[in-house]
Amino acid sequence: MKAFLLAAGNGTRLRPLTDSVPKCLLPIQGVPLLEIWLKNCKSAGITDVLVNTHAHVGAIREFAAKQRTGVSLYIAEEPELLGSAGTVAGNRDFVAGEKAFFILYADVLTNIELRRMLEFHQQKSLPATLGIYQVPDPTRCGIVTTNENSIIQEFVEKPSQPVGNWAFAGVMIAGPKLFDFLPAQLPADLGFDVLPRMIGKMSAYRVSEYLLDIGTLSNYQHAQQSWPGLAQLQSAVQGL
Repeated sequence: MKAFLLAAGNGTRLRPLTDSVPKCLLPIQGVPLLEIWLKNCKSAGITDVLVNTHAHVGAIREFAAKQRTGVSLYIAEEPELLGSAGTVAGNRDFVAGEKAFFILYADVLTNIELRRMLEFHQQKSLPATLGIYQVPDPTRCGIVTTNENSIIQEFVEKPSQPVGNWAFAGVMIAGPKLFDFLPAQLPADLGFDVLPRMIGKMSAYRVSEYLLDIGTLSNYQHAQQSWPGLAQLQSAVQGL
């Protein structure tokens, strides 16, 4: 199985930390965020991960050459940012032939059990599944509403008047039908340009595990104290 790991953002809200280090390599309790993601992917049986890059490409290539997680890491450099949807569209050959693949946001810190989410996605048999979680400020997120069957009925990115606080968690599973909804123009964003067009064709998976967007300095600092690690996934990793 394969995954996109979206990591090309400049991390401007994390400056000065990201002046010299890419956001995806910022350490959480001493471990680079990218390494945490790769270990989680390994535990879920994901064998290949494509990470897009823009800033500090050399540092990410150096990490990729040294990492020993057991996951094959491919780098897609973006001299000009393509946007989250543009990255997926521009690298569709990476997932050619895959019935399902993950799209993961690298600035999300989580110990979500990806295998369990995949099982949920397979049961629903829809083009996509979004991980969702509750947030304190829904005006800063992509907000979803669902029906009793966990089918997404509305998706609004950064609403001025949110109808709830269940937000897209930055963890997504999709199949080949996703490419039918990707716009031709670039850059393109999943939250603004794609997911609102997929209403009724996506299921919502409620994330119960630890999940924190570390896109701000305050959240990054909070993560150093609150992150519980991947301990519950280690037996799964060892069993692969």
